[in-house]
Amino acid sequence: MDQLALLFVLLLGALVSVPVGDRLGLPAPVLMTLFGIVLAVADFVPNVNIPPELILPGLLPPLLYAAVRRTSWRQFTANKRPIFLLAVALVFVTTVCVAVVASAIVPGLPIAAAVALGALVAPPDPVAATAVAGQLGLPRRLVSILEGEGLFNDVTAIVLYHVAIAAVVSGTFSPWRAGLDFLLSAVVAVAVGLVLGWGANKLMDVLGDATLQIGLTLLVPYVSYVLAEELHGSGVLAVLTTALFIAEYATDADDVMTRLAGYTFWDIVDTLVTGVAFGLIGLELHNAIRTASGRWGELLGWAAAIVGVVVVVRLMWLLPATWLTKRLHARRDYDEEIPTSWRETVVMWWSGMRGVASVALALAIPLKTDDGSAFPDRDEIVFIAFGVIMATLVLQGLTLPWLVKRLGVRADTDQEKEFEKELAVRAAKAARRRLKEIEQVEDLPEEVTEQMLRRAFEIGFRISPEVVEDERREGHDKRAKRLKRLRRIQQEMLSAARHEVLAARSEPGADPEIVDRVLRHLDVRSLR
Repeated sequence: MDQLALLFVLLLGALVSVPVGDRLGLPAPVLMTLFGIVLAVADFVPNVNIPPELILPGLLPPLLYAAVRRTSWRQFTANKRPIFLLAVALVFVTTVCVAVVASAIVPGLPIAAAVALGALVAPPDPVAATAVAGQLGLPRRLVSILEGEGLFNDVTAIVLYHVAIAAVVSGTFSPWRAGLDFLLSAVVAVAVGLVLGWGANKLMDVLGDATLQIGLTLLVPYVSYVLAEELHGSGVLAVLTTALFIAEYATDADDVMTRLAGYTFWDIVDTLVTGVAFGLIGLELHNAIRTASGRWGELLGWAAAIVGVVVVVRLMWLLPATWLTKRLHARRDYDEEIPTSWRETVVMWWSGMRGVASVALALAIPLKTDDGSAFPDRDEIVFIAFGVIMATLVLQGLTLPWLVKRLGVRADTDQEKEFEKELAVRAAKAARRRLKEIEQVEDLPEEVTEQMLRRAFEIGFRISPEVVEDERREGHDKRAKRLKRLRRIQQEMLSAARHEVLAARSEPGADPEIVDRVLRHLDVRSLR
C-alpha cells in the first residue's frame, strides 16, 4: 500500500465511522483513531510521510471554519468568562505543571523543552470535543463552553509552544520579548481575520453564484491562516476571526440555495477532514513503537505521569473556576451560560481530550538547534505527547458516553422546544405583518388574503406543531391532518415528476445539463 492508497482508506474510514459510531454510541473521531492504530500495526501499511509543517495549515483551517459555522459570536460573548478561564488561564497552568513534572522525571530535559511539551499537550482538541459533545445530547451551555475552549485554547498553546521552541533552538529567552510576541500575534491575527472577513463578504456579492460562493468559503480559511502566519500572527485566531465575521455579516436570509448547499458541503468537508486527522493520530503509533524500542517501561512511566498531571490539573482547575464563575454570575444582571451542577463539571473535566493540534506540534519539533546539536530529548517528548493523546482521546472518548449516562447529564429538551415554538410564533407573525404591508399597497382579493393567512399559519406550524396552542385557532387538528394529507399528495406528485425527468435523461437527444437544471428546480420545490 502506498501513501495515496492509505489516504483513500482513511477517507473511506471517515465515512464508515459515522454510521458505525452512531450504532455503537461512540464518537466517530475515537473510532478513526482506533482504526489508525490498527493500520499502524499492519505490516503492509507504510509509515506516514507528511511534512510536520504542513499538518496544522492543512487540517486546522477547514476544521476550525466548520466548527465556527455551528456557533455564533453571541455564544462566545455569553461564555467569555468560562472560556477565558479554560482557553487561556488553564492552558498556562497546565503548561507550567507539565513542565515542572517533566523536567523532574526526565533526566537532562531542559526547562524550555519541558515547557514545549507542556504547551503541546495542554490544549484539548476542538474537533474531538465538538464531535463527542454533539452526539451525547449535552446541555447547550456545556457544548458552547467546550466549543469555545477548544477553538481558542490552540491560540494560547501554539504561541507558548513557539516561544519555548525558539528558546531551545536559540539558547536564549526573554520574558518581555515573549509577552510582546504574544500580544503582537493576537493583534495581527485579529486584523488579518477582520480584513479577510470583510473582503470575502464583499467578494461573495460579486460572485453571486452559490457554487462560487461556497468555493470561496473553502479558500478563505486557508488564506487567513497562511497570511497571518506569514505576518507572524496566530493563524488559528485569524481563521476564527474570519469565520465569525462571515457567519455574522455574510448571511443573506433569502439566499436559500447557497445556505442549503453550504451546509451540505461543509458537513462533507468536516466529516472527511476530521476522519483523516484522527486516523493520522492512530497511524503515529509507528513512530511511538520505534522510539520505545527497548525502553517501554521507562517511557510508559513518564507518559503515565504526564497523563496524570494533565487530567488532575484540569479537574483541580475546573472545581474552583466553576465556583468562582457562579459567584460572579450571581452578582450580574445578565444571563451567562455556566455549568450548574457538579455533574456537569465532571463531564467538562472528562471531555478534555487531546488531538490534532498536539500531534502536529509534537511532530513539528525541530531535529536540531542553531548550533547544530540535536534537539534535546526530542524522541522522548514525542512519545510522551503521543501517550497523552492516546490516553485522553481513546480512554476518555470511549468512556465519556458511559459517564454522561451514569451522571444523567442531558440537555433541557423542554427549554429547547419552548424556544423552537417561540421562533415559530415569531416567524408566523413576521409573515402576517408582511402580508398586511402588501395589502396596503396592493389590492388583493379576499380569497387570496385568506389563503395567504393560512400559509402564514402553516409557516409556524411546520416549524413547531405546538405553536397552535398559542395561536388559539379552532379546528387546528382538522387543518393539521388536512395539511399533512396535502403535503403527502404533493410529495408523491413531485416524486412522479422527478422520476419522469430522470427517465428523460437517458433518452436520445436529451441534454443532461437541462435535465439536471429542471431536476434541481423540482428538488428545491420539494423542500418548501
